[in-house]
Amino acid sequence: MLLHIRLRREPSNLATGRADEQLSFRFAARRATVPASDSHIRQPTVKAASENSLFMTPDPVRTRREPIFNLPTIVFLSVAVLVVIHALRMLLSDGSDFALVVDWAVIPARWSVAYGGASMKEVLTALEGVAPAEVLAPLQDLAQYVLGEGEGRPWTAITYAFLHGSWTHVLINSVWLAAFGTPIARRCGGVRLLLLAAASAIGGALLYAWINPLQILPMIGASAAVSGMMAAASWFMFAPSHWLPEGRVSQPHERQRESLGRIVRNRQVLIFLGVWFAANYVFAFVQPFGATDASIAWEAHIGGFLAGLVLFPALDPLPTRRERMSA
Repeated sequence: MLLHIRLRREPSNLATGRADEQLSFRFAARRATVPASDSHIRQPTVKAASENSLFMTPDPVRTRREPIFNLPTIVFLSVAVLVVIHALRMLLSDGSDFALVVDWAVIPARWSVAYGGASMKEVLTALEGVAPAEVLAPLQDLAQYVLGEGEGRPWTAITYAFLHGSWTHVLINSVWLAAFGTPIARRCGGVRLLLLAAASAIGGALLYAWINPLQILPMIGASAAVSGMMAAASWFMFAPSHWLPEGRVSQPHERQRESLGRIVRNRQVLIFLGVWFAANYVFAFVQPFGATDASIAWEAHIGGFLAGLVLFPALDPLPTRRERMSA
């Protein structure tokens, strides 16, 4: 929802406005009979009448409402949902919150057992080979708890994106969602933005599960969906601007989509993607300054990015740029 500041105007009508003007000008006319030496008295009176006339004249520029948050409604609501969900989780007990995360997060081992033909014994054996001795027993208990019912819970390929591990996690994803979701929403509309986010979240979950099929720890966060929006924005954000029929230069979200060949030859796009992949590497393997208290699922980021990159041309309402038209 966009918030607006309403400029309150006192109730008035045209009749009142004309009466005030006439009264002021009659008063000014009477003062006009004063000798010229008293012009210093007459001038302020005429000026007051002029100011009163201007005040009573409707000014559409002054009454124009400006939004406080310059975000599309769907983007604002999406950020609000992420923040509210995390805030509500703070009200739960540790046990209830743990059960919620396990039920709605992506756990690759659960999918492998339900759909991939893996067994619980394989998962437990894999844990013995990678888990330290001091945490092996709790992880084995978690595996038996998660895999005991044998449910696949395929809907977790989307629901995991609504959960976050900390306030830092949810705020960082919200900032990136606002940054890259805004041009997508303005270009494609809210429905297509949600389709892109859902597909990117699913793509991130599938790639993560494929690379880590026996992982028992839950994965949560909207990073894969945001990565898909970043990939989608790279199709047009760095395209050259052009003149629109109404006589103005196109905004970034109004530019025609680049072809894949132009993207791979565009230095700005390559720098942008290089920085993004480097940041994923740093935070996944180096984790500078203790920035995170959990490992980063870089596989989900890559999966979401690839899903957004492939899907966006099918959702984009604007055509691919055919010839170079710059402003």
